[in-house]
Amino acid sequence: MTSSASRLEARRTADGSFSLFSPEVGEGFHSGRGALAEARSKFVAPAALERWPRGSYLRVLDVCFGTGSNSAALLEACASRGLSLQWWGLELDRDPLRLALADDGFCRQWQPEALAVLQQLPAADTAPDSHWSDPQLGQGQLLWGDARLRLRELLRSQQGQLDLVLMDAFSPSRSPQLWTVEFLAGLASLLQPQGRLLTYCSAAAVRRALQLAGLQIASISGPSGLQAHQQDWSGGTAASPTPLNGAPLLRPLSQMEQEHLSTNAAEPYRDPTGDADRSTILRERQRAQQNAMANGAVEPTSSWRRRWGLENHR
Repeated sequence: MTSSASRLEARRTADGSFSLFSPEVGEGFHSGRGALAEARSKFVAPAALERWPRGSYLRVLDVCFGTGSNSAALLEACASRGLSLQWWGLELDRDPLRLALADDGFCRQWQPEALAVLQQLPAADTAPDSHWSDPQLGQGQLLWGDARLRLRELLRSQQGQLDLVLMDAFSPSRSPQLWTVEFLAGLASLLQPQGRLLTYCSAAAVRRALQLAGLQIASISGPSGLQAHQQDWSGGTAASPTPLNGAPLLRPLSQMEQEHLSTNAAEPYRDPTGDADRSTILRERQRAQQNAMANGAVEPTSSWRRRWGLENHR
């Protein structure tokens, strides 16, 4: 799959930070609140870095690295707490980072140390990996290519070892390949017992897949930042091998959210071969939804929306 910078449009988001929009996908890289606000509220804050004492070394995976905003925000937060990272990133498209680093506003968003890390990562199109290293911040490796394939490499060496997984792919309907039961199960198996997977996504299909992977889930407090939502009921999802009850900035799923997981919207995306394309995954999910509805196994999502006054919520 080739990439071209012309496919991406630079945007300045509500908080003034740099982002991109993909006409090809039909989505922006970040919510309406802004790239920097999203990185801090959905990925850094719910990571609860205060759990680790100064001098600790965190193992982190950033899925769909993009412009690098989530990892840069995490690096700055870790630096302020005296934490270092052993870091990995997964990314298919090399253009988002190149475009971001060419933007003066983006570069001014970050402290010099975090920016220096990002500047080490652009690589020739033929390079399979990029690396960064900093005496205080730690070291990392960005694995270019299809995340489904590159994840297999991490599973061979890091299973049960990671403290954080940041999951920031395009939405499930746009990029279902990275929200399947199989891919999310792979991410789940990387987590150590107290580790956390964090994502902006609160879709029922994704939450159900995380449960099927054996993870406990909680809702990230605060708004989603998606301006089209009239009822903004979740800021995202946190998942862990162990319960997240009482964790700061996280809350148990509400009754409404729990009932969402019993509707046909909770039918997971599946990719048993690990190489299915978008249309195949969507088609097979639709077939599974139709079968479940025909058997009376699930509630129609439209009924759930009416019951909770979410008729205009998507």
